[in-house]
Amino acid sequence: MNPFTFYNPVTLHFGADAMEKLPRELAKYGDKVLIVYGGGSIKSNGVYDDVVTVLKQANKEIFELAGVEPNPRVETARRGAEICKKEGIDLVLAVGGGSVIDCSKLIVAAAKYDGDAWDLVIRKAVVEEALPLGVVLTLAATGSEMNSGSVITNMDTEEKFGWGCPAIFPKFSILNPQYTVTVPKNHTIYGIVDMMSHIFEQYFHNTTNTPVTDGMCEGVLHAIIEAAPKLVEDLENIALRETILLAGTVGLNNFLAMGSRGDWATHNIEHAVSAIYDIPHAGGLAILQPHWMRHAVSENPERFARLAVRVFDVEANGKSVEEVAHEGIDCLAAFWTSLGAPNRLADYDIDATHFEQIIKHTMCNGPFGNFKKLHAEDVRIILENAL
Repeated sequence: MNPFTFYNPVTLHFGADAMEKLPRELAKYGDKVLIVYGGGSIKSNGVYDDVVTVLKQANKEIFELAGVEPNPRVETARRGAEICKKEGIDLVLAVGGGSVIDCSKLIVAAAKYDGDAWDLVIRKAVVEEALPLGVVLTLAATGSEMNSGSVITNMDTEEKFGWGCPAIFPKFSILNPQYTVTVPKNHTIYGIVDMMSHIFEQYFHNTTNTPVTDGMCEGVLHAIIEAAPKLVEDLENIALRETILLAGTVGLNNFLAMGSRGDWATHNIEHAVSAIYDIPHAGGLAILQPHWMRHAVSENPERFARLAVRVFDVEANGKSVEEVAHEGIDCLAAFWTSLGAPNRLADYDIDATHFEQIIKHTMCNGPFGNFKKLHAEDVRIILENAL
């Protein structure tokens, strides 16, 4: 494996009593708190009331930014940063899923920056400091509650980029599985796809001697695959929600990436697609990842065959490595489809009209992908196969 330095400063409060830990976290910061949330589901499911009650009991002055989009916009982060600057906010509290957290990460960084928030996303400027960020998670998916990454969309330029830095790690995250039981079926499915995709991105690397992290990836994937179909049919099952919630966090808190460098090409392509079409991120991943796998399998068929056997229980006897590898990819595609995820770009009425623009977006920093280096023609093939 590669030499590495691991750093993750997030205090994670997990379980039915997680919200009881919020007062002690609030006591570490000043009196002005900006709550950031999305479309309002936290008001219908009671999470908003729980959070506001604790804030009021702690004598905090409450400010709000509602309406964060599923693909969070830089415009929304700009508004949040302006509130922080104008009101002297001491703590930003993201209450929601990955999109709300990602937007809040840009807010806390932009609040300490004199220029435009987009500068930070495109790395025109470096984040020197950020306001403290706390999280109350309501959706199992992205792992943003325990990492320093964020993905932001600029609708004016039709660009969507991932960015991050140590300054935007949440200080704490509150994870109560009960807060996820009202997540509807489609978003539950998207969350499952998203967390699995994150693990695949880390699993496919070219580093040798990684039995520990390989086994961790395979184990988490097994747990998800066992729980997911049951959860989709029993959305209020708290034990299943608990399993999926922790899997999403572990899936992208960098534990699985120790000593190796994952691929991340599928995410790059999906960001380019959803920057133009504004589709659900995980919906795009469900469509694109199996096609990336089929395109990349010849790079290291043994790696794909291992995944097939250890995660999807493919029987290898009497089959070539290549046959086992492809069977595993087919198992993944079938599994996601069985849950109810899309499997063709046509499911979102996407055709080849904007392929050139999508390809240009993916290639803005040159060839990409750490497992298999992709060029423009590779992206075109993947997109065409996904139609």
